[in-house]
Amino acid sequence: MKANSGQLNEFLSYLALTANNECKRLPALADLSLELGISIASLREQMEVARTLGFIEVKPRTGIRHLPYTFRPAVHQSLSFAVSIDPTSFDAYSDLRNHIEAGYWFQAVSVLTSDDHNHLRDLIGRAKEKLKGSPVQIPHQEHRELHLSIYRRLANPFVIGILEAYWDMYEAAGLDVYTDLTYLFRVWQYHEKMVEMICQGDYDSGYKALLDHMDLLFQRSRPVSRQKFE
Repeated sequence: MKANSGQLNEFLSYLALTANNECKRLPALADLSLELGISIASLREQMEVARTLGFIEVKPRTGIRHLPYTFRPAVHQSLSFAVSIDPTSFDAYSDLRNHIEAGYWFQAVSVLTSDDHNHLRDLIGRAKEKLKGSPVQIPHQEHRELHLSIYRRLANPFVIGILEAYWDMYEAAGLDVYTDLTYLFRVWQYHEKMVEMICQGDYDSGYKALLDHMDLLFQRSRPVSRQKFE
């Protein structure tokens, strides 16, 4: 399907039309400027939009290259802007994320492999070691990886992009350093229940554990601070 040039600028239209080409490296600026019929200055501006959206990478030695499509950069930029205006926007986005995880739960867990099950169990083990260690460590990376791993087999870049952007902002908001150990232990009890139910094929019980786990988020008193999110 051809790109609609009425909705995309010249460079984005060109990227869309060449996205499936075997050669991922794009022509030099001067050649692209001639081909698209725009000035190099305009081309640079349009390229910056594409770079911000994660469609291309620009490096001194390798030049301009296509990147695989991901929804995450566009969502991240928009969400960062919204939260910079009003930090409580993250609460609304968190609610959206909860509904997406709940809505896609059964579709996502049904396509996980035995290797995925092992990976989830490994994450549970690593998190428990951190929580029981001396000193205690917050298993944030395991938390992020566990949730994303459950949904990663979905062939839907928009769902994945929304979920990834949630965790980016979760970190920017400082929630990854939340240190209420009672809360953290409860969270990981639910995580362990979710994972075990997934591995046993009891998706209904896993779904209930997911919903119960989500309720814990609203028990936290730490607000999203007003700051500039990058």
